[in-house]
Amino acid sequence: MTGDSSAIHSGPSRSKSPIKIEEELECALTGKALLNSPHFNKGSAFTAEERDAFLLNGLLPTAIHSLDEQTKRAYEQYKSYEHPIAKNQFLQSLRDQNEVLFYRLILNHLKEMFSIIYTPTEGDAIEQYSHLFRRPEGCFLDVEHIDAVDEVVGRWAHPDDIDYIVVTDGEEILGIGDQGVGAIGISTAKLALMTLCAGIHPNRTLGVVLDCGTDNEELLNDDLYLGLRRKRVRGEKYDSFVEAFIKAVLKHYPKAFLHFEDFGLTNARRLLEKYRPQLPCFNDDIQGTGAVTLAAIMSAIWVSKVELKDIRMLVYGAGSAGTGIADQVRDAIIEIGGVDKQDAMKNIWLVDKPGILTLSLSDTLTNGQKPYARPSEEFSDIDNKSLVQVIQKVKPHILIGTSTHKGAFTKDVVKEMSKHVERPIIFPLSNPTKLVEAQPSDIYKWSSGKALIATGSPFEPVEFEGSKYIVAECNNAMIYPGIGLGCVLSRAKTLSDGMLIAAVHALAAEAPALNDPNQGLLSDVADVRKISMKVACAVIKKAVEEEVAIGHGIPSDQEGLETWVEEQMWDPVYRPLKKVDPDSASRHAKGQVGSKSSQ
Repeated sequence: MTGDSSAIHSGPSRSKSPIKIEEELECALTGKALLNSPHFNKGSAFTAEERDAFLLNGLLPTAIHSLDEQTKRAYEQYKSYEHPIAKNQFLQSLRDQNEVLFYRLILNHLKEMFSIIYTPTEGDAIEQYSHLFRRPEGCFLDVEHIDAVDEVVGRWAHPDDIDYIVVTDGEEILGIGDQGVGAIGISTAKLALMTLCAGIHPNRTLGVVLDCGTDNEELLNDDLYLGLRRKRVRGEKYDSFVEAFIKAVLKHYPKAFLHFEDFGLTNARRLLEKYRPQLPCFNDDIQGTGAVTLAAIMSAIWVSKVELKDIRMLVYGAGSAGTGIADQVRDAIIEIGGVDKQDAMKNIWLVDKPGILTLSLSDTLTNGQKPYARPSEEFSDIDNKSLVQVIQKVKPHILIGTSTHKGAFTKDVVKEMSKHVERPIIFPLSNPTKLVEAQPSDIYKWSSGKALIATGSPFEPVEFEGSKYIVAECNNAMIYPGIGLGCVLSRAKTLSDGMLIAAVHALAAEAPALNDPNQGLLSDVADVRKISMKVACAVIKKAVEEEVAIGHGIPSDQEGLETWVEEQMWDPVYRPLKKVDPDSASRHAKGQVGSKSSQ
């Protein structure tokens, strides 16, 4: 905070809330223009009064249906599609028609539809973006027009109207690599999850793709490809492009939280480190993956009765996700274990394509990898490319897979893990499912049911020797929405390491495994809105404590804070429409957010 104690209140104050959820929506559209606006459209749910006021008589069937009836119809249509990609495209089409119905349908069936709107099916949709394209969604910026970035970004809304921005350059998408302009799909998918999981208003978000070209030869040779048809731009021009975008965000949306998504290994960490001091921002692949994995680890070590400061962790796959996990675990060991940074890093080993990362490889290591490089002589007596031999040497409690190396955790690997610790913690986290390091059913079998498991994609419960094991999905969506919501509501000036650790504690505290070791190490995705609220509260409290929250009216007591947060989480319900004069209407009322039209 700024030190002004008047900014904190003992109870919720709706009038002081940073996000105003309108009880009725001003609307300047009528007739078919209204029906073509996904933000305002209610389809068959328009009331008789609204049909008269907005000139809809004759444009809709006679019957007036409730949102519940519409949702039932939409679900029947969804179930009629057999293939996941067809289900994904049906939902995208629904989103283009009726925003409220889209979100209500998914919330009613979140666990069933999660893998359709996100990984792995959204990855398939992104790969086919140029062939499935129907209508644009989000903000498209290209490196050949850097001078236009400020104008294009500024078109979307007023400074107070955007709370959350997701930006990607498309270089490393969901384990499937460089997808060029199709990466806009990951920005919009992440924003949909922000709305579903944390109640961020969908009309207060902005998805962005930085089109820098692509090194994907299939896209470059595809006649239908919609992005820049050139090799990916790097170096000074790339940096100038990103800088222009950041300056435009700071200028036009100074209150917004910026979420970096799926940037390449050479850019992800350095951009986060460069811009983190300038604005509240977050890299989901580094911090989100690290935070949600740390929460699962915290639950697992509680079950296995190991102190965090004593754990030995081996990370197989030292890219942005792997080094992000290492950093989060290191920071937690420092904070909770009370040890210094150098000692904390001694508990963590990284393995990548060259094998165990050692100081002899320093010239080829990324900035994220270098702090964890071990003295070369430590591994001179083994084949350091053999995962089994590395495990024999290190004797880790925890094995993390972020390699996209299918089947890397073999029977020998799992059995070797099981020799050295009572409850091996094994997390094959790679996405999509086809690239996972091992199947959970095999890990349970090879470890004789002793392993504690979390995965990066959803898996069905596993039956082994008469016991049923719930496989936790170590999905970033369990934590990043709550982190983002907490930063938005507190209007945090930055996202600190302390705020991330607070989010981890809040998520870990809700783990079902704390009551039953056979249950999940993380909460079920069906409970994600409640979890996001809890995480947001923890983030807000830490932001206030660290004096980085500049929002006002934040309740100081837990019950009041939870109520205050829940009040500002948008729910997909139809709100009454208030007809307003187009001449004096806002861009929101005219459905022109994202256009250059004046107010």
